[in-house]
Amino acid sequence: MLKNHASSAIVPCADLARAKAFYGNILGLPLIDDHGNGFVFGTGETKLNIYRSDFAGSNRANAVVWAVGDEVEAIAVTLCAKGVTLDEYPDGFDKVVEGVHVRGALRVIWFRDPDGNILHVTSGHAN
Repeated sequence: MLKNHASSAIVPCADLARAKAFYGNILGLPLIDDHGNGFVFGTGETKLNIYRSDFAGSNRANAVVWAVGDEVEAIAVTLCAKGVTLDEYPDGFDKVVEGVHVRGALRVIWFRDPDGNILHVTSGHAN
């Protein structure tokens, strides 16, 4: 039924202007469409939909994951320089170095958007 159709992530926000600034300015994603009650950003070959919701930030699990190869440490440094706090979940990892979780060759970071949605960057696969 859906196996031949593209999908994209969708993330709720409480404040559209604040979310647009975070995803556009902090994460550097290009704005593709603004339809009033939400907007769409480009991210690689996919899209990230942001929409206004009273339930923003109520998810306690990962909302979006990006696979970035060997760029995890550089992205972590850039995010921290922009005032983003990296979350730490050390269980199952060999170590955590300046917010970067390490297990063998795998490198992972987590951080939150202004609504508390958990965003995930990995050196592994996004799917």
